[in-house]
Amino acid sequence: MSNHNKLGINSICTHVGEVKDEQFKGAISPIYLSSSYQFYDVDIKRYPRYFNTPNQEALCRKIAALEKTEDALIFGSGMAAISSAMLTFLQKGDHIVLQQTLYGGTYNFVVEEFDKFGIEYSFTDTLHIEDFEKEIRSNTKVIFIETPSNPLLKVVDLKAVASLAKKHDIITMIDNTFASPINQTPVDFGIDIMIHSATKYMGGHSDILAGAVAASKEHIEKLWSLAKNFGGSLSDFTVWMLERSMKTMNLRVKCQNENALKMAKYLEGNPNVERVYYPGLLSHEDHELAKSQMKGFGGMLSFELKENLDAMEFQRNLQLIKPSMSLAGVESTLLSPSQTSHALLSAEEREKQGIKDGLIRFSVGIEETEDLITDIEQAIDKL
Repeated sequence: MSNHNKLGINSICTHVGEVKDEQFKGAISPIYLSSSYQFYDVDIKRYPRYFNTPNQEALCRKIAALEKTEDALIFGSGMAAISSAMLTFLQKGDHIVLQQTLYGGTYNFVVEEFDKFGIEYSFTDTLHIEDFEKEIRSNTKVIFIETPSNPLLKVVDLKAVASLAKKHDIITMIDNTFASPINQTPVDFGIDIMIHSATKYMGGHSDILAGAVAASKEHIEKLWSLAKNFGGSLSDFTVWMLERSMKTMNLRVKCQNENALKMAKYLEGNPNVERVYYPGLLSHEDHELAKSQMKGFGGMLSFELKENLDAMEFQRNLQLIKPSMSLAGVESTLLSPSQTSHALLSAEEREKQGIKDGLIRFSVGIEETEDLITDIEQAIDKL
């Protein structure tokens, strides 16, 4: 659909990026599982590792339409998307500035792998724009941000970062996973490259692993040149499942937005809870900034129980909410970042980022909030 800019968000989710069933006129995209295609008398020489099978190409159109970019690429995981994007625009002798609080996998990739590539890096002390500016060097080529951040839901000023980067001719990248394109389209604020763990809100059902990058045609073509050599492509069955799942993304995410705000307010008023991190709360230090650049505050929040309450025992007591490793499914899940997403960071590194051992990350699903509250209450009562 070439005129998707005129469509509403639910229509984009449902219709853009469909594969037309020309043979049988089915209502949904057919799935093409072939890993081998004819090489002569064809317009495109298709090969799964080249990201150009019918289902791959169609899904990329849907993601690009949602992120308001010219093009997109899909990958086998969020980390495949992040690593491929970074290594496309960084080479030996280059420097990257990264924000202080990041997903643990991104942090590990940078500190464990970049030295061997001869790539320099530095992290900001805070998320204020002055801290990004002071880290810029003559060889800085990329600024990488994540907003809201994992797991403390800190918010970065997109417009300020984009303006700073353009002044120094630097490419900007954002991990837009927590917000999803439903709640935030960073290209509107001048960000160059949007990256997702599509496992999360795009997939939404905790049953696929995928990553995505959305950007200009020029940037995606450069990314494709490297990505085809790295081989991080996605199977067409997973591509088909992801396209199917994204049809309901707006409906799911809007419900999760509403539920998360209700749960954040409930937890903030609970005498057994020490602190709640959610950008939709008036008490959140970045609330006004989040309101200015997000359409919804998202389905993710974090909280800390009072010191005398054991966070792990609390999670073991839950009956409806699942203690689970990932996030953004239709079911509500909890985890301890210190033991999962940020376990590879040292205790000192976690402390520097403000991630306490008792911190609990809460991915709010689509259940009735009354049921979620009842579950939390009974889990606390057992402590």
